Amino acid sequence: MNPGLTLATAGRVLRQIRTDHRTIALIMVVPMVSIGLIAWIYNNTPIFDSIGPALLGVFPMIVMFVVTSVATLRERQSGTLERLLTTPMGKADFMLGYAAAFGLLAVVQALLATSFAIWVCDLDVVGPLWMLVLVAVLVAVLGTSLGLLASAFARTEFQAVQFMPAFITPQFLLCGLLVDRDRLPDVLSAVSDVLPLSYAVDAMKEVTAHPEATGAGLWSMAIVVGFIVLALALASLTLSRRTP
Repeated sequence: MNPGLTLATAGRVLRQIRTDHRTIALIMVVPMVSIGLIAWIYNNTPIFDSIGPALLGVFPMIVMFVVTSVATLRERQSGTLERLLTTPMGKADFMLGYAAAFGLLAVVQALLATSFAIWVCDLDVVGPLWMLVLVAVLVAVLGTSLGLLASAFARTEFQAVQFMPAFITPQFLLCGLLVDRDRLPDVLSAVSDVLPLSYAVDAMKEVTAHPEATGAGLWSMAIVVGFIVLALALASLTLSRRTP
């Protein structure tokens, strides 16, 4: 792995995205609109305060998954990836460069979405805001890493989008957002224990319930980081130079 090549890849990705206004809108605006709609639906009820923090992770994760998987597939289809890999750049440099670029976008996305939820939608958060933002960033980066992994198995952009139900929907249903994980049937509870979004939602709930960072919340965040590293490693191993 070469840090210089990784940074060069990240810079190239950011320059490409800068000219793509629709992608910028998708990354920055869609999570805020989605959170705003949920807040509007549950206006004058305590439900939004209960599920709002978790949604700060769920919506960005979905957006980053779609954007990253499609963008990576375009690199392969256009032959850009194949040309890059004929240089000293390795697969790890490519993956980490993408993760760094979209990670930076995730930071901006998390700051915008969190600020919007708290100061526009009146989301009540008991815990430290830095932890809420950090978890939102981690979940967005998780969506990026899963998108990189999913892109390795897709041949078209449509197929890349089709992977979203397989990668995201089970996590959304079993993460504890709809029903507390300890109330799930034993089999589903066991499945939820190996899904990364479950630990992101656990961390968000800790932020909601406690005025200070807790060991349980920090441990859940560490597990999410572990899933990010694992997904990036698998994506690097399975990445092909071009789409067959």
